[in-house]
Amino acid sequence: MDTRGMLDSFWEKKLYIIKQVLEKNNFEVFISPSLAQVKEIFINQVLKRLDNIKEVSFGGSLTVIDSGIYGFFKDTGEYNVIDTYDRTIPKDEFIERRRKALLCDLFITGTNAITEDGVLVNLDGYGNRVGAIAFGPRYVTLLVGRNKIVNDMDEAVNRIKNFAAPINTLRLGRKTPCSKTLTCEDCNSPDRVCNVWVITEKSVPPKRIKIILINEDCGF
Repeated sequence: MDTRGMLDSFWEKKLYIIKQVLEKNNFEVFISPSLAQVKEIFINQVLKRLDNIKEVSFGGSLTVIDSGIYGFFKDTGEYNVIDTYDRTIPKDEFIERRRKALLCDLFITGTNAITEDGVLVNLDGYGNRVGAIAFGPRYVTLLVGRNKIVNDMDEAVNRIKNFAAPINTLRLGRKTPCSKTLTCEDCNSPDRVCNVWVITEKSVPPKRIKIILINEDCGF
């Protein structure tokens, strides 16, 4: 077996273990062998099981876009899409759409980290993504690459503050100290993206939060 094959085999087993741990914490969990298969799993195993889904929105996530799920909802015409990915709209509308998304039927996003004891760890700029994960939308679906799995809370915080946050400031063109040093400076920059922490130990109600674990590195 080549290196890629060994890695995939390792992570196939690892993700199954993480799935079992998350399910004990009341999350509903699916495993996708690759990013290319996520949309099919989402449509056939997640979306079709949900009742009365009329309004859909999103939290910031490259994986949601790369999976094709965002495009699916934009193209299908069967749902009212609160499009929070449109960067051409004025700032007032930018904020208003995120407020409306907190009461949608289905909210789709990613997570910054999942610990090996099945806890979701997220840090947000405006708080709309983590707010929706915590409460509001009837259902939440998280798309999670294997690179988001960490040992514990300390590793989760380190991953978020010294990798995810700096790389996202580069992606978004934010002028923060970490965009230059690539490490957290606990800054007071007006462009700061690290403002609201949410730690999710359980899904309440049970199975409200659906997680698709992906056997591939996805997003930041």
